[in-house]
Amino acid sequence: MNDVRLAAISEEALDLDAHLRAVEDPRLGGVTTFVGRVRDNDPDAQTPVVGLEYSAHPDAEAALRRIAEEAGGSDATAVVAVSHRIGRLEVGDAAVVIAVASEHRAEAFEVCRAVIEEIKKDLPVWKRQVESDGTTSWKGIGG
Repeated sequence: MNDVRLAAISEEALDLDAHLRAVEDPRLGGVTTFVGRVRDNDPDAQTPVVGLEYSAHPDAEAALRRIAEEAGGSDATAVVAVSHRIGRLEVGDAAVVIAVASEHRAEAFEVCRAVIEEIKKDLPVWKRQVESDGTTSWKGIGG
């Protein structure tokens, strides 16, 4: 099971450096990061995307911690820091930040990828996509 030092659902801007500091450990040589940013396009959008509005279930933070603990399977021993932002985000804003440290790079990459894939599948956070023409659409778990 991974050592989760940070698992947060936040209305504040996400700080990659804070996540890197959270996983700092002189015993660990492999550190990976992932930053998911709001982009200005979506295959389903008819006009440019101008923002996303994220909302979360009250249990989302506990679910995020569980995802981070279990990422990579039962043999994983990485250190993880992960946050998901909620509220209104503009194009370019970070929606998800993940930092993972482990003894070797392979495990760090594996756990980091597992965390984001499980977030996309199972985290109870939903987003409302806003397009430049005012059109909105909801995207849920797995979307």
